[in-house]
Amino acid sequence: MAHRVYGELMRYAHDLKTERKMHLQEGRKAQQYLDMCWKQMDNSKKKFERECREAEKAQQSYERLDNDTNATKADVEKAKQQLNLRTHMADENKNEYAAQLQNFNGEQHKHFYVVIPQIYKQLQEMDERRTIKLSECYRGFADSERKVIPIISKCLEGMILAAKSVDERRDSQMVVDSFKSGFEPPGDFPFEDYSQHIYRTISDGTISASKQESGKVDTKTTVGKAKGKLWLFGKKPKPQSPPLTPTSLFTSSTPNGSQFLTFSIEPVHYCMNEIKTGKPRIPSFRSLKRGWSVKMGPALEDFSHLPPEQRRKKLQQRIDELNRELQKESDQKDALNKMKDVYEKNPQMGDPGSLQPKLAETMNNIDRLRMEIHKNEAWLSEVESKTGGRGDRRHSSDINHLVTQGRESPEGSYTDDANQEVRGPPQQHGHHSEFDDEFEDDDPLPAIGHCKAIYPFDGHNEGTLAMKEGEVLYIIEEDKGDGWTRARRQNGEEGYVPTSYIDVTLEKNSKGS
Repeated sequence: MAHRVYGELMRYAHDLKTERKMHLQEGRKAQQYLDMCWKQMDNSKKKFERECREAEKAQQSYERLDNDTNATKADVEKAKQQLNLRTHMADENKNEYAAQLQNFNGEQHKHFYVVIPQIYKQLQEMDERRTIKLSECYRGFADSERKVIPIISKCLEGMILAAKSVDERRDSQMVVDSFKSGFEPPGDFPFEDYSQHIYRTISDGTISASKQESGKVDTKTTVGKAKGKLWLFGKKPKPQSPPLTPTSLFTSSTPNGSQFLTFSIEPVHYCMNEIKTGKPRIPSFRSLKRGWSVKMGPALEDFSHLPPEQRRKKLQQRIDELNRELQKESDQKDALNKMKDVYEKNPQMGDPGSLQPKLAETMNNIDRLRMEIHKNEAWLSEVESKTGGRGDRRHSSDINHLVTQGRESPEGSYTDDANQEVRGPPQQHGHHSEFDDEFEDDDPLPAIGHCKAIYPFDGHNEGTLAMKEGEVLYIIEEDKGDGWTRARRQNGEEGYVPTSYIDVTLEKNSKGS
């Protein structure tokens, strides 16, 4: 429609405007020529009138001198010559006036009967052509709409089908499957009987029934201790499995009192389960939302589709995740090496060769993770070199730490080591502050100015902000040399916009604005 209808109509309107201007100029020229002829005729008429009055005065003067007896003959002759001269000039002006009058009448007739009708006829023909062109454009408009209507109808039908096929259970299950932690709820706390020493003094040789009762759980104690320990709303409870110690692994007693090395199956399984099922924690729903957009949205491997600052953050986050995975693989390798040493020293416990495939796979994973980290660090250094060192960079966490300290790690997060916890500063807001810190976003950045959109921007990429032409936005971060400015709408939506698309006005007092 824009090419066949609108563009053609605009070109034709421009041609019509030029043609109409030309016809109006011709009409003005004809009118000016007629006015010029009228002025010439009027001037000749006034001159003829003036000469006639002068001739009449000369005749009166001649008659007065001719009748005066005291006048000399020379005065009479002079008056007679003056009369003849004035009469001759009056006759010439009369002839000129008659010619000019005849010429003006002819030009006036030609103007009103030939020139002006011709101009009006051309204007009429031009308007008729314009009407025909408009009818063709209307027809083209209707044809374009008729061709598009089936496509629009098909799109609307597809939208209706897609809306009907929405399965909220499946969508929520996809979110759960993508972000479930894999951790099991903590077990019940056993009953600790502190009265055993009393019964032992009464009957040391008997086994008290308290050992059987020790397996029972005090419901009140369990509820009281487990309250407030739900993961995601607080700190992860410590696992209840017995700690892995050399004594529980390798020593056992015989009836005669001697000890020999054994390998308990349950601690080995516990160790392997800790290695396999350990997963990083979801710090908050904010990071869950960001992770969902990364998993579900189309993205390039090096995040080159994002603005520079967003790309740097994504690359840093990926490097941290790869470092955590590398640490897990290193821990798994160390555990397998320990198990291999135990098998070599005690062949009755197992075959050391059975661990070799798992060790090879772990080494391959470590090499692959190191290559991925090196590649992402190269991309990160490329982004940082382009942005020219924008502020303090948060480096990737050390391999010995499994939790990244920063905005994405709320207070009270945990490590995969069951005996270590990363504790934040003491809470100042009561029992609900830990819950609020988990879900509250960071305070919004203060506005340092405002800007007006010169051109529209669609903002399809992640991290960008769409804007319309003439829209006014708040500026919360200046352009750091990469061509992007961080802005915010009045509704709180933030993102990056191209600096060349906006007219920026910064406040004098940026911090207080």
